[in-house]
Amino acid sequence: MLIRELRPEEAGILKDFLYEAIFLPEGVEPPERSIVELPELRLYYEDFGSGRADCCMVAEENDRIIGAAWTRLMKDYGYVDDATPSFAISLYREYRGQGFGTQLMLAMLDRLRDLGFHHASLAVQKANYAVRMYEKVGFYTVSENEEEYIMVCDLRNDPTRLKRI
Repeated sequence: MLIRELRPEEAGILKDFLYEAIFLPEGVEPPERSIVELPELRLYYEDFGSGRADCCMVAEENDRIIGAAWTRLMKDYGYVDDATPSFAISLYREYRGQGFGTQLMLAMLDRLRDLGFHHASLAVQKANYAVRMYEKVGFYTVSENEEEYIMVCDLRNDPTRLKRI
């Protein structure tokens, strides 16, 4: 697997990965793909590349993008403040549970660190198995509601510590 930055001409793929990022508990029918056109979801991909925190790393296998982790400064579900980029990450189902997400997340955290950001945030449903992966790479819960955690990663931590996980 290769991890690399998203090329500008590939930004359209973020819609697909946003749809893939929708957490579905066991037995729940997936929503229509058009759900990503809702205003509260379009902010994850619309005009991507225009903001200073618009960064995306992709995982590629056999010349196919199989996952993406991207950030923006946006008032989304994981918003904590105007200086903290919010994360979105997903992999196609057949590639989940194999460590690719962890590698992608670590690469994205390194990229944000290189860009001078001090924190990153995300929102995750409490029932989502990915909570453990987020904690493993350094995210911790800063607030919660009935359904989700808002988590933050302090990027000023020693990056080599994260890579030894």
